[in-house]
Amino acid sequence: MPQIPQTLHELTVGQLSARSGAAVSALHFYESKGLITSSRTSGNQRRYTRDALRRVAFVRAAQRVGIPLATIRQALAELPEERTPNREDWARLSEAWRSELDERIKQLGRLRDHLTDCIGCGCLSLETCVLSNPDDVSGERITGSRLMPERKAADGS
Repeated sequence: MPQIPQTLHELTVGQLSARSGAAVSALHFYESKGLITSSRTSGNQRRYTRDALRRVAFVRAAQRVGIPLATIRQALAELPEERTPNREDWARLSEAWRSELDERIKQLGRLRDHLTDCIGCGCLSLETCVLSNPDDVSGERITGSRLMPERKAADGS
């Protein structure tokens, strides 16, 4: 891993990429989403402060556990003066995200357990398809796909 001299206070996008392990395109994407910021040189080149390394590490760690970028951005925006997250911030935020992750894990477990019910179906219109139509109340009365309830003809037939 390339070492960045302590006297260097601003990093190019290439240096930030090499040090953080994130692709340059990912860094540009993070910047477009407001997760990291850069300044511009007189030649319009991006320069990142050294704390961008910690922000990128924070974003990537949160992404690895399934936290959506919008949630990560919101968490970063709530830090005082949008400072770089520290160990205490991670502990607090990860605790808040734990229940969301636990619920997602439960949902994935249910999906996994019902996945074999749909093998061979093709259209996902089994009598009780928890994948294509979870919590289907109509499925208890009728089978197959229905967008609208069936209506009786005006003549009663």
